Amino acid sequence: MLWRKFNGDTLKLPIKDAVESAIKRETANGYRLKVCIGTDSQVKGKETEFATVIVFLREGHGGFMFIHNEKTGHQYSIKERMLVEVAKSIEIAYELCQLFTDYNVDMEVHADINTNPHFKSNEALREAMGYILGMGFAFKAKPEAFASSSCANKVVN
Repeated sequence: MLWRKFNGDTLKLPIKDAVESAIKRETANGYRLKVCIGTDSQVKGKETEFATVIVFLREGHGGFMFIHNEKTGHQYSIKERMLVEVAKSIEIAYELCQLFTDYNVDMEVHADINTNPHFKSNEALREAMGYILGMGFAFKAKPEAFASSSCANKVVN
């Protein structure tokens, strides 16, 4: 899985090592961190592109993120696509959660799903929330889910 920084630089380490290195560096510099993980997607013709982000927030001092993009030719219903986004976020959150526990870093999983029932994505809200909470992760949906609805949205091509 290829990950990169926002400036386009490819991460040389496996994602788990890169995240641990970032946590060590930032805490050594005196920052208290919080991590938010989210995925967004965009359909273009016959392709669906997903962008998953790991957003590191330095309490009171901005932040940075790691990005992974992935394309597929699979056609999804809106509900299915929302749940695939959540599954991609959970996959990386699960891979990294022990690190966050070891270093006492708070982590949330953000779902790009609207809490307003007038939006089509809302169809997936109950299942997504159950999936995320059932895995033991903190959950945010729109409008609080900035990792997916703002950060990942900016880097999905």
